[in-house]
Amino acid sequence: MDKSKLSFMALIVVSFMLIVYFGYNNYQEKKQLEHERLELTNKIEQLQQTIARNNQIIADNEQSKRQLENESTERQEQINEQLKNNDCANQFVPNAVSNSLYNRAKNLRQSTDTSKSIK
Repeated sequence: MDKSKLSFMALIVVSFMLIVYFGYNNYQEKKQLEHERLELTNKIEQLQQTIARNNQIIADNEQSKRQLENESTERQEQINEQLKNNDCANQFVPNAVSNSLYNRAKNLRQSTDTSKSIK
């Protein structure tokens, strides 16, 4: 064999080895990417489940809040009805007492007001 045929064969062998090498690396990278994709998919599913649980908790809390507000309104109406027939209800309340009660009620309402964003 002459040198040109030998060089050509060596070139073919080297080319084949490079193709196998890059093909194997591509295969390994593809396997790694598939593994990472499955991990990310699992994490996304877990996050979606967490979001669903949190949304359910929020909905339950909102329902409880509405129920408590309704109960509070009913109780206030009952108190108002009872006070209509009470002689003490028509008597003067000292300013210090009324202001104290007003501020206390105001603070309670502000602390439970969720419509305002917390800063």
